[in-house]
Amino acid sequence: MHSVHSVLPLSVRFCVWRLSRFRELSTLSGLLDIHMMVAEQPTLRLVTETHQTSQDCLDSDEALFRRFGPYVARIGHRLLGREADVDDLLQEVFLAAFKQRAQVRDPGAVKGWLATIAVRTARRQLRRRKLKAMVGLDDRAVALELEDPSLSPEGRALLSRVYEVLDTISVDQRLAWTLRHIEGEKLEDVADRCGCSLATAKRRIAAAHARIQAEFDHG
Repeated sequence: MHSVHSVLPLSVRFCVWRLSRFRELSTLSGLLDIHMMVAEQPTLRLVTETHQTSQDCLDSDEALFRRFGPYVARIGHRLLGREADVDDLLQEVFLAAFKQRAQVRDPGAVKGWLATIAVRTARRQLRRRKLKAMVGLDDRAVALELEDPSLSPEGRALLSRVYEVLDTISVDQRLAWTLRHIEGEKLEDVADRCGCSLATAKRRIAAAHARIQAEFDHG
């Protein structure tokens, strides 16, 4: 039985081999601002560069991967919190994307399309993780795996604590809150990525917000 990695095109497997470059983005290197607001939830704003969508990104699987691999790796790490899980997400997302690439006509819609696939993939992975934890098969207690020497010990501790709380709430609430407050998506985009109504997205974010706030208030 072939692994997921082995069925990827050779040129794309080469890109996966160079994933260390992508991880520089997914591990929050760049600009990380952690704002602790009095009587409010901790707000984490992750600032990264933005780029215009390449018009030729849909010409080939390799072009699509090279253009959006860093973005998918970054959002995947933020959703999952574990760098070790990013490779599987990245490969699942692009295997699905390669099959559907010919159906996408607008290069400007590619980023959102890939984000939606990434959220669906992250949802499956997080649910499997919860199931494994319930039966004692997930022995990794670390909620956040982060290798970033530029992040201060205080910032790392704060971010790790947030992810510890995220591990205790529902997967759908976690995804919505992470997209909104860590990825910085608009509410409408959060709803679109999560495949739910705007009202439902707001409820999920509010529920996660309340849980995080309560943990920090009592911490």
